[in-house]
Order: sequence, then structure tokens, then C-alpha cells
Amino acid sequence: MLESVTFGVFAEIQRSVSSVVSSVRQVWNGYIGLRHVRQENDELKRQLADAQIELQQQRALADRSRGLEALLKLRDQTSVSTTAAEIIAAGATPDFRTLTINKGTRDGLRTGMAVIAPAGIVGRIVVPSRRAAKVQLLIDRNAAAGAIVERSRAQGVIVGGGDDQLHLDYVSEAADIVAGDIVMTSGIEGVYPKGFMIGRVESVEKGGVKRILVRPAVDFRALEEVLVVLTPSPAREAAEGGNE
Repeated sequence: MLESVTFGVFAEIQRSVSSVVSSVRQVWNGYIGLRHVRQENDELKRQLADAQIELQQQRALADRSRGLEALLKLRDQTSVSTTAAEIIAAGATPDFRTLTINKGTRDGLRTGMAVIAPAGIVGRIVVPSRRAAKVQLLIDRNAAAGAIVERSRAQGVIVGGGDDQLHLDYVSEAADIVAGDIVMTSGIEGVYPKGFMIGRVESVEKGGVKRILVRPAVDFRALEEVLVVLTPSPAREAAEGGNE
């Protein structure tokens, strides 16, 4: 009887100890498993981050390739001599809308040369150095270019507004200009080649003086590469020939 009672007591103790040990083992196994799961999650997160970075790099390369392809297509289609340049900096203040390109006088660049992009006119070189050049954007408030309306052939002068818009000034009050008209370079000022896209007429406000707003064809905030026109325009050639 004593053995039976003693066995029963020890059996219950062993059952309790076994239960505790089993619980501890389950907790420990769960902890170990959780650590493995956490490590796997961390590894998966790292792989996902690497994949996302690689995807962004591939997307950037694809965008760059499309931009270069459009630039090469423009260079092949134009009848003027050009050289490609990469934008390396932009003006820090909205009062002076400029950017800097990675080519300069050693590449044949000089003051007054036109800068273009596949979408249209960008601006002109104002300060060239040996290995870089500063470009005044067409939207700079001190910039201007001779312009002609493609549909009606009305002529005027495109003036930068300092913001992302242009103004078509010095236009006859009788000129036929409506919203949506394409505005091109006339080449009369001797800087920009004739027939290049400037933008589209956004609005025509009639009053004491006709006020015509033009939205630029070029998205100046998205520029990465440009072409510098090396061939002087006929007006510039004539002016330079007269000075000799």
C-alpha cells in the first residue's frame, strides 16, 4: 500500500515535471523557430529592398536610354551641326533661370550658341568656360527670341516670364492668334535656328494691349541632356560677315 501511494505521488510529480519540461521545450522550440522566421523575414526584406533598388536602377537606365535615343534622333533630323551635353547643375534662384552643362570652349562652345532638346528650344549659352558652360533658359525673365505662329505666320518676340511660362509680345493687334497655336522660332534674332518648337499658345487676353501666354514645349525640370547648336544661323553669319 505504501509503495502504491508513494508511486502515485511520484507519478504525479513526474507528470507535473514532464508537463513543465514539455511546455518549456515547446516555448524554446517556438522561440528558436521564431528566431529562424525572423531571420528569414529579415533576409526576405533585404532581398526585396535589393530587388527594388535594382528595379529603380533599371528604370532609370531605360529612361536615360529613351532620352538619349530621342536626342540622337533629333541630331540626325536637324540640318545643323550639334554636340550633345549633359546637365550637371541648375540655377539656385527663380530670378535667374539657368543650368550648367558639362561642355565648354574646348568642345567648340561659345557665347550665344543655341541649346535645344527633342521637345524644343531650351535657351542659349551665356557664360562658357573651358570644361563647362552656363545656359540661360528661355523662361528666364531676361531671355527673348524671335517667334512666329505656325498657323497664321504672325510674328512677335517670345519673352521669358521667370516662371514656367512665356509671353508673346510685340504682336500686331490684327494678328490671328488663338489658344492652341504652335509657336516656332523665326531665327530673326540670330541665335536660334528657324523652325524649332517654342511652345503652344495657352491664352489670348485682349485689352489695351494683347497679352498672349505661351506654355513652353520643353519641361525644364525634367531635362538631363541637351544639344548645343554649333552651326551659326544665317542672321548671325550675316552679322559676323558684316563685322569683318
